[in-house]
Amino acid sequence: AAVPEGLPLVATMAQSAAAHRLSRYGILTRSARVLEALGRVDVVCYDKTGTLTEGRLSVTGVAFLDGDEEPSCEAGQHLLGLAARACPRPEEGRPAAHATDQSVLDAVTAGTFPDGDWQLTRELPFEARRGYSASAGKTPEGGILAVKGAPEKILERCDAVTPSASGSTGPLPLDAALRRKARRLVDRLGAQGLRVLAVAERPLKDALLTAEELPEQVTGLTLRGFLAISDTPRPGASETLAHLQEAGVRVTMITGDHPTTAGAIAARLGIPGADAVVTGAELDALPESERIAKVLDSAVFARVSPEHKVRIVKDLQRAGRVVAMTGDGVNDAAAIKLADIGIGLSAPGSRSASAAADLVLTDPSPENMVHALLEGRALWRRVRDAVGILVGGNAGEVAFTVLGTALSGRAPLGTRQLLLVNLLTDMLPALALAMAPGRAARDEEAAGSGHATDSLARELGRVLAVRGTATALGAVTAWQLGRMSGRAVRANTMGLAALVGTQLGQTLATDWRSPLVLLTGAASTVVLAWVIQTPGVSHFFGCTPLGPVAWTTVAACSTAATVAAALAPGLLARRAPAPVSEAAAAPDPVPAPV
Repeated sequence: AAVPEGLPLVATMAQSAAAHRLSRYGILTRSARVLEALGRVDVVCYDKTGTLTEGRLSVTGVAFLDGDEEPSCEAGQHLLGLAARACPRPEEGRPAAHATDQSVLDAVTAGTFPDGDWQLTRELPFEARRGYSASAGKTPEGGILAVKGAPEKILERCDAVTPSASGSTGPLPLDAALRRKARRLVDRLGAQGLRVLAVAERPLKDALLTAEELPEQVTGLTLRGFLAISDTPRPGASETLAHLQEAGVRVTMITGDHPTTAGAIAARLGIPGADAVVTGAELDALPESERIAKVLDSAVFARVSPEHKVRIVKDLQRAGRVVAMTGDGVNDAAAIKLADIGIGLSAPGSRSASAAADLVLTDPSPENMVHALLEGRALWRRVRDAVGILVGGNAGEVAFTVLGTALSGRAPLGTRQLLLVNLLTDMLPALALAMAPGRAARDEEAAGSGHATDSLARELGRVLAVRGTATALGAVTAWQLGRMSGRAVRANTMGLAALVGTQLGQTLATDWRSPLVLLTGAASTVVLAWVIQTPGVSHFFGCTPLGPVAWTTVAACSTAATVAAALAPGLLARRAPAPVSEAAAAPDPVPAPV
């Protein structure tokens, strides 16, 4: 009776049922075991583009040092044509590898691109660490090197600038004053939530460069202008982030965008700390202990490479956090693989992220993250309740057996009766409770209760003690009343019936709104009554049919014990000392340097 033999099956079925429910929201679970980690997540790291935003980038403006222009104007199309030359050529019939390149190609009119005067000789694809892409080619006027990329990376390689859209004044030396003006322009566009690309070029004496020679030529450039690219936040993204924060989950946004752009979008999404953006270069400059502290205190990271994303996830884990990483691109795959829960979006170009993920979102709606979190936390509570049924009920059976043996000199229940109790009270009710869907009220409780493991640790001991005590109390009372008014076999039968009735009553009280729990409870009750009242079957199990008085006594004892078990948690909570706050109780999460 003491062995909870159904616990492995109950836990497995609970995970499978949770995975099945998540599939209704378009969330595919690669392994049901990851759902227990999902219930413990306290930090969610989001890649911005394609996850929190639509991922459909579009060029909305072009800018020069003397003012902004529309992309459709002559100067805008000329600048876009130069930027298109710097884009790596996509394969026939396929989009560009990077959404930024595709937005540039989409913005160029058919009359400007394909560029008939441009003969590509060598190209340098974009890399996050490098921060730009470049292409060398021939034109009727001679060789040209076209470059586009992050403004700070391009500006440091420029020594001249075309300050006006018309270009009538010709290139000017890029002195300190013009550099400051260019940075103010980039900050102004970034503050509007726009991604900014700088476009530059330089003439080449010989465009037939090798792959090793091309990076050496990206210097002495002439800055031609800037492209402003917009990426609209997904509908419901800000509400989803608000719900996660209400649930006690910290939200972190990681992007390769300019810090000003990242801060503006984070503020629009309602992420706390959006005004304190940390860049990948700043993290590189910090020693390990200070870097971990910085990662813990920051919520927005900009100008990061895939290596930075991995380092951020690893630093959060070193600080004791349970991390979920959400992304949709090849740059996110390594961080998704490393995180405790990797979440990939199933979208064009996201095969690497999906392959590395534990959960795959076929529907990119941000609200699905909330569904996944609630299902993970509800899984912990369902397993906790199932453990309460199995272990707490078995503890009550052991206590009843020990007390009955001490009082009468022999065990009140035989081997067949103990097997019958386990059959009626453990397996089916526990499975029903573990597989029952979360109710709206329970979802609200799960959302606001913080760490799932904290709840399990605090409540499981109390659940086991209350259930075991109530089960033993109901059975011993009915059995003792039966001894005072009849034969031993009648008393033992009353004890058996009260033992089963008290456990079923507590199971129904745990989730009485679940049809599956009600069905299994009613079925177990019917089987118990049939076993006891059917003469041949009753004799086989060592019982005797009971009359109305005995059944009334059993029902009264079971009901009283169930009511006591329902009221006990509230009474114990009032007498318990106030819990120490997490901030006061938690040790310093930053490890000391070795």
